[in-house]
Amino acid sequence: MFASLPLTALRAFESASRLLSFKAAAEELAVTPTAISHQIRSLEDWLGVALFERLPRQVRLTEGGERLFRSVHGALLEVAQSVDTLRPQRNATTLTISTTAAFAALWLVPRLGRFYARHPSINVRLDTHCEVIDLHQDASVDLVLRYSLDDYPNLYGLCLFDESFGVYGSPEQVALAARRVPTLISVRWHNSKLYAHGWEAWCTKAGEGWLDQQPVSREYDEEHYALQAAIAGQGLVLASNILVSQSVASGVLVPYKSEVQVDGAGYSALCVPGRERHPPVRAFFQWLQDEALLSGLTPRSQPSAACAANPG
Repeated sequence: MFASLPLTALRAFESASRLLSFKAAAEELAVTPTAISHQIRSLEDWLGVALFERLPRQVRLTEGGERLFRSVHGALLEVAQSVDTLRPQRNATTLTISTTAAFAALWLVPRLGRFYARHPSINVRLDTHCEVIDLHQDASVDLVLRYSLDDYPNLYGLCLFDESFGVYGSPEQVALAARRVPTLISVRWHNSKLYAHGWEAWCTKAGEGWLDQQPVSREYDEEHYALQAAIAGQGLVLASNILVSQSVASGVLVPYKSEVQVDGAGYSALCVPGRERHPPVRAFFQWLQDEALLSGLTPRSQPSAACAANPG
């Protein structure tokens, strides 16, 4: 059944597609760029279709190349994982997760103890760099926890919860806000389309005229800095109900006009199709789903294409 498959060429194709570079694929497979080019050309001749567009100083997958890459990458990944299960087991398996520093600090890390209690042999490594990772290109990352309005049709996904924004402060600051205009604390968003004019939207919905009175404002680059300022009694913060949940549960922050919330985006857990079958990834997906239910937060009401196609 498989005797006619050009396995060497398919392996070269997978590497070149993932790295979008014949030279990088050659380095990964310890061969010459000419050998990679020859293998790709022979595969294209065998199939009768072009897999790459050759551009000046780069290559790009054709539509057919994209389809083949998804299939070959998933198949080789499954083979690699099966081989790993036959090897002597190490003391720990590392699971690399990419997310934002704020989500890691304010939601994920405080709950990880429950994951380790359930799976003591799995070691979670967090990558909290700001750059958005292309999972099809970076095989070192197992899954991402992403906050976005976008769809991800080429990824396997678990929709976690929708986010809304409310106003929170220390108990003393919330009590004072009923009598005088508070200092307003907010976050300087790197992606303005996710949440523009946040205080204006909330004040309009709450019927508060604070902005007309030119209040003192404080702005921070990261959500956890803004929350710490609010906990310290420096004012009221406009914050995500997801990221503020631990502070509210512990009582260091309380909501002001809790019934007034404005919509945000949604959180999803995503991985390359096929990788969800890797035992540590599967375990983390299941734990995330359980934690989302335990948190009592609103499930994603309008899931991304990835989540719609692959319900947790």
